[in-house]
Amino acid sequence: MIIAITVQDNKTDTPVNPRFGRTAFYALYDEEKKSFSFLENEIALNSTSGAGVQAAQNIVNAGVKVLLTGHCGPKAFRALDAAGIEVYTGVSGTLQEAVDAYFEKKLKKTSSADVEGHWA
Repeated sequence: MIIAITVQDNKTDTPVNPRFGRTAFYALYDEEKKSFSFLENEIALNSTSGAGVQAAQNIVNAGVKVLLTGHCGPKAFRALDAAGIEVYTGVSGTLQEAVDAYFEKKLKKTSSADVEGHWA
């Protein structure tokens, strides 16, 4: 299973980025290999609109099954939900702390967007 975490940099000691659609990178944690890789979010990050939906498509294409993030808007949430991706919001701390919290079952699965569209 692949878990995507919104992060501020492409390093393992980076903090979680609270924004889904406009994060700079997604850390992709491969549970089977127990390793990280990073996916750049440049197209969505620099788009004038639709960043959340574009970002959702990027992580769907990467085979992600779980998303850990600070916040997720309504259009992005609908796209992720339609793709069968579990979304966890309110995630903070470092990349490793976020992954640990997921596996320790300290995070609550989100059932809807937690911010309005075009959240700044």
